[in-house]
Amino acid sequence: MNAPVATPETAIAVIDPKSYAAWDPLLDLFDKIRAETPVLRIESPTDDHAPFWLITRHEDVMRISKDNATFLNSPRPTVLTNRAGEALAREITGGSPNLVQSLVALDAPKHPKLRRLTQEWFMPKNLKLIEADIRDLAKRTVDRLIAAGPEADFVPLVSAPYPLHVVMQILGVPEEDEPRMLFLTQQMFGGQDEDLNKTGMANLSPEQISQIVLGAVKDFTEYFEKLAEDRRQNPGKDVATILATGTIDGQPLDPLDLAGYYIIVAAAGHDTTSASTAGAMLALAKDPEQFAKVKADRSLVPGIVEEAIRWTTPVQHFMRMANEDVEISGVKIAKGDWLMINYVAANHDPAQFDQPRKFDATRDQNRHIAFGAGAHQCLGLHLARLEMRILFEEILDRLDSIELAGEPKRANSTFVGGLKTLPVRFRAS
Repeated sequence: MNAPVATPETAIAVIDPKSYAAWDPLLDLFDKIRAETPVLRIESPTDDHAPFWLITRHEDVMRISKDNATFLNSPRPTVLTNRAGEALAREITGGSPNLVQSLVALDAPKHPKLRRLTQEWFMPKNLKLIEADIRDLAKRTVDRLIAAGPEADFVPLVSAPYPLHVVMQILGVPEEDEPRMLFLTQQMFGGQDEDLNKTGMANLSPEQISQIVLGAVKDFTEYFEKLAEDRRQNPGKDVATILATGTIDGQPLDPLDLAGYYIIVAAAGHDTTSASTAGAMLALAKDPEQFAKVKADRSLVPGIVEEAIRWTTPVQHFMRMANEDVEISGVKIAKGDWLMINYVAANHDPAQFDQPRKFDATRDQNRHIAFGAGAHQCLGLHLARLEMRILFEEILDRLDSIELAGEPKRANSTFVGGLKTLPVRFRAS
């Protein structure tokens, strides 16, 4: 098959962060691409991004995600990055295309060794030990929501701070430092959105965005270096202690690996769950019948959680590099080519999901790929599900009804996306 190349208009739409704030038009675009050219070459009209292949079918995204030998993470940027941002990262790191040397940016043999350090900690058996603490945080979060009612913005009041509280507790970060962690997370993942990056600047250039992210990475690194030193002197049972005292091949973690591990747990562990939580509430606020149904039957809560994760798809893509010549859906991909595995497109593929745009808490075999797959499947997937289940159990206990009180707004972001505002009106029990 001849290599299908996107029109300039389509290429811009795939690359532009603002496209991801307009959800239905974005899904329309992915539907069209998936049906006509499921493996599509994206070439930036201004050449500000290196060319890459957009992968939109669920089957293809799953295949690439599981084949970590053919499709690598680290030789190229792990998320869509413009040429200026990649050059800056390589200059600062001495060659790496990723500013943060975290699990998501590493390949074997290093990746599995690092992952094993905390993998057991994030398993359901261990998480049961902190379930009571998470429920206490959920209760206090719902208290704040009700106190602010009967109208409130669900995102800054509930879905943003709640998972942040949980992950900071896991890391052993003092509550007084949580606002700082939220600010840094928003700078890292909200750099493409003027409302979230906290700079007060609209229409940021790619270079400015890169500098914002760089500043956040430096601040995170300095903070967690101090935290690690404290845990070496005063070990506890938290993840911070595991990382500070852990070893790989008999040696303590390299400072870059240690900082990257802390950052990925702190930042990715909170922002993604925040987006899924807001997505679930949006669905329930738009559908009073479904809200009443799940309030009456709590066995549906896990279905609400799982469907929200698919429907929202907080991590919207990752990038991979072909490690050999390969063929995907009849299209030849050359060794060294860059690929975008698009989770939004995959999680709305009608070949995998019946009526994919419909939020259905009773969906059978919800084989979504929002957590990734294979060796790089999200380390915190059990924690995210637990957090959301507990929070919605508490919400359903305390609220009799909820509805939209204004127009929700999504973030401008190609990577981690979701609602940045969700005005709701509710009646407490």
